[in-house]
Amino acid sequence: MSTPRLTKYSPLHLIEKTTMIKRAAFGVIVLMFVLVQAGNAQGTDNIQAYFNDTAIKVKAIENPVQKRELLDQSLQDMSTALARVESFGLISNDDRADLDRFKAILQEYQDELAGRNGFERVPDTQLNAFADYVVQDMQQADKTISISLVAALLIVIIIILIV
Repeated sequence: MSTPRLTKYSPLHLIEKTTMIKRAAFGVIVLMFVLVQAGNAQGTDNIQAYFNDTAIKVKAIENPVQKRELLDQSLQDMSTALARVESFGLISNDDRADLDRFKAILQEYQDELAGRNGFERVPDTQLNAFADYVVQDMQQADKTISISLVAALLIVIIIILIV
């Protein structure tokens, strides 16, 4: 008895080919899931790193006026980036709502820094602590504000272009 010959039209060959395609498709899906999760973490990590870098720079400056200007500029740049990301049609309504909450938080920081809208102005002696507070609060905000990978990456790209 001879073994059956495998041709590209034989049932055995078609079954093997179908199995390979299914495995490859499953592998691509798993890979996409892993990359999206890693990319999402990278996007939010970059936003946190932006505020952390600002806090480090603030602590290195002696002049309180310059510290305040740096903090205000950093918050304003992030607000500008969020506004630009919102203007793109690439984000979902859920992302838009989360970005609005994020912008409201940033506006409160700016108001507190400048002493506007019912906030008491941050004293010059507390600017370093305020910078640390912003970093810590942004880390907490990441747990309550869920920005998609697309939005997070757009924010990071725009921040890089602004700065």
